[in-house]
Amino acid sequence: MSTTPLVTPKRATGAYALIDSLKRHGVEHIFGYPGGAILPIYDELYRAEAAGGIQHILVRHEQGAAHAADGYARATGKVGVCFGTSGPGATNLVTGIATAHMDSIPMVVVTGQVPRAAIGTDAFQETDIYGITLPIVKHSYVVRDPADMARIVAEAFYIASTGRPGPVLVDVPKDVGLEEFDYVPVEPGTVRLTGYRPTVKGNPRQIVQAVQLIRESQRPLLYVGGGAIASGAHAEVQQLAEMFQIPVTTTLMGKGIFDEHNSLAVGMLGMHGTAYANFAVSECDLLIAVGARFDDRVTGKLDEFASRAKVIHIDIDPAEVGKNRAPEVPIVGDVRTVLVELLRRCQETGGCQNPSQTQVWLKRIESWKEDYPLIVPRHADRLSPQEVIVELSQQAPNAYYTTDVGQHQMWSAQFLKNGPRRWISSAGLGTMGFGMPAAMGAKVALPDEEVICISGDASFQMNLQELGTLAQFGINVKTVIINNGWQGMVRQWQQAFYGERYSSSNMEPSMPDFELLAKAYGIKGMVVSTREELAMAIAQMLAHDGPVLMDVHVNREENCYPMVPPGKSNAQMVGLPKQPKAEKALEVVHCSNCGAKNLSSNNFCPECGTKI
Repeated sequence: MSTTPLVTPKRATGAYALIDSLKRHGVEHIFGYPGGAILPIYDELYRAEAAGGIQHILVRHEQGAAHAADGYARATGKVGVCFGTSGPGATNLVTGIATAHMDSIPMVVVTGQVPRAAIGTDAFQETDIYGITLPIVKHSYVVRDPADMARIVAEAFYIASTGRPGPVLVDVPKDVGLEEFDYVPVEPGTVRLTGYRPTVKGNPRQIVQAVQLIRESQRPLLYVGGGAIASGAHAEVQQLAEMFQIPVTTTLMGKGIFDEHNSLAVGMLGMHGTAYANFAVSECDLLIAVGARFDDRVTGKLDEFASRAKVIHIDIDPAEVGKNRAPEVPIVGDVRTVLVELLRRCQETGGCQNPSQTQVWLKRIESWKEDYPLIVPRHADRLSPQEVIVELSQQAPNAYYTTDVGQHQMWSAQFLKNGPRRWISSAGLGTMGFGMPAAMGAKVALPDEEVICISGDASFQMNLQELGTLAQFGINVKTVIINNGWQGMVRQWQQAFYGERYSSSNMEPSMPDFELLAKAYGIKGMVVSTREELAMAIAQMLAHDGPVLMDVHVNREENCYPMVPPGKSNAQMVGLPKQPKAEKALEVVHCSNCGAKNLSSNNFCPECGTKI
C-alpha cells in the first residue's frame, strides 16, 4: 500500500479527516442518525454541510439509513454511505448491512464507538459491531489512530466498489474523532492493497472454449444475474444474445439488464419465474451463467436444474464459480470485460457461423409463451394486484421501482419491464421494510427521475416511520401499498403446504388507516378500492409535486403463480394456466400417477409433479 501526500499537513481532528475524506471520494449524501459516540463526527458534518457540497439525510431509524444508502448505490452504481452511533445505533444497521452483503451492493458504513480506553468494559452503549458484522461485510476496520483515517476511508471505498462489490464497516471510537493530528489527505485511486487484486480479465483459453460451446449449441440460454448489472454489461449481454439469437432469462437481481420487450427475453426464472423461462432452463443444452450464483430460489431442485445442459459460468468472484454447479467452462473475471473479449473473438473469427441454428429453439419458446402466459386476473368485486402493477407500468414505464418483499415483489418482477438499475429489490436476504427507504435513497441520488415504491401492507409497516424523512426533506417518492390485509406470501405458503392453518399471518382487523397516517406526516394520502378509480388515481399520484402514499385494496385471496414448490424442479410448476391447444401441438401422454394428460416435452406432470 502506498499513499502520496498532495498537500501540506494541517492540524485537524479524526472527525475532520473522515468528513474531508468522504468529500474527496465524491460523497454528496449521507443517510444517518446521530448519538453520543458519533457526535464528534456529526459536529464536523455540521460545518461541512454549512460549507456546501455534502448533505445529511436524517432518517427516523438506522435501518432506514442502511436501506437508503443501499438504494442510492443500486440506482447509481456509486458507493452509498450511512452513519449510526454505537450500541443500538450500530446494531440497528445490521439488517441493512446484511441486505447489501447478500446482493453485493457497495456501501461504506460508519459507526461511532465508545472511547478506546472503554472498549471491552461493557461501557454505556458499547457493542462489538466489528465482531457482530464480520460475516456480513466485505471488510471492516476499527480506527485506532486518527492518522490512519484517510487511508482507511480510501481503502474502504476501493474495497467496496471493486471486485465483487459489498459493504465495508468503519468503526470510529469517540476519542479518535476528537483527537488532533497532522492530517494528510489520501486521494481516491492512490491506495494499493497487498493481497487484494480482483481478477478482471478472463482466461483467454477458457473464453475460446466458451465461444466454441456457444457455436455448437442448438438450445442455448443466457442466465443473467446481478453481477452483470454491477459490471454495467447490458450492451454486451444484448450484443451476445442478438449475435447468436440466444434467449435471455434473468434472476431477480438481474432484472433490467436485458430489454424484456425484446423477443429474445423470457423474463425471470425460478420459484415465481415465467413458465417459459423455467421450461427453457429445463430443456436447454447450454446454459451461459453471467454474473449469477445459482441460488436456491432460481434452481429449485439443484440436481435437476439445467440437467441437460453444459454450463459456462462467468463471475468475478472465484468462490461462486462451481460452488453450486460445476461448469464445463469456468471464467473468473469482470463480466463486462469478459464479454467484451468474448465478442471480440467471435467477430475476429467470423461471428455467428450459423445464425439460424437456434430458430427451432426460439419457436419452441414462443409456443410456451403463447401456451403459458402470465395471467392478469379480473375479479367482479375487487381489484387484482396484477392489475395495479400493470397500470403502474403503463403510466410510468421508465420509473425507478423499488419493492418490499413478498407476493407484491414477485408480481412486480413478473410484470414490470424497466431498464438497468431501475429495478431495486432485496433479493438474497428478502428484507421486509426495504422498499420505501431504498426509494428514498434512489430519489435523493436522482431527483429528476420518477421513483415509485411498490410495497405490501405488512412490509410497509416495518419502516413506515420513514414517512417523516420524506416529509422533512421533501423527497418526492410515490409509495403504492398492495393491501390484501395479509402477510401475503406467508398466507400462500400456509394455504399450500400447512393445511390452511393461518398462524399469525392475518394483519386485519388492526390495519392502520394509511391515508390518515400519511396526512399525520403532512404527506398526501390516497385510497383506491375499485377498478374504475385506479387509472385516474395513479395519474393524480404521479402528477402530485411531493411524496404520496396510495393504499390500494386488492383481492385478499390472490396467489402468486406460477410457483415451483420447495424440493421440486423448475419444470414442476403449479398454478399454470390450462391451455388445451398446447396438448394438440405435441405428443400427449397420460401421467402414470394421477392419469392427467401431459405434454411429454415438459417431462413432469403439471398436476402432481411426477416425472413422466
